[in-house]
Amino acid sequence: MKQLNRVLNCIIGGLLGTFLGRGIWLFWDYRINPEIYALYSAPWYYELIFYGITVTALSCIILTVKYILRKKLK
Repeated sequence: MKQLNRVLNCIIGGLLGTFLGRGIWLFWDYRINPEIYALYSAPWYYELIFYGITVTALSCIILTVKYILRKKLK
């Protein structure tokens, strides 16, 4: 059980790290090349919102699995 918990924690950490890294990169790219993002009809941060929703949903699913497993073992 400890190993599964560690794996799930690593997955959540990886998702959050990827989201933060993507956000920093996207902001940096927007600051350097604003003319590219001016061509799009959506704001520059729209892609980051999509990734944020995805990371939140996956994290909630993993936390729910962890909660169910913890309750069944007790």
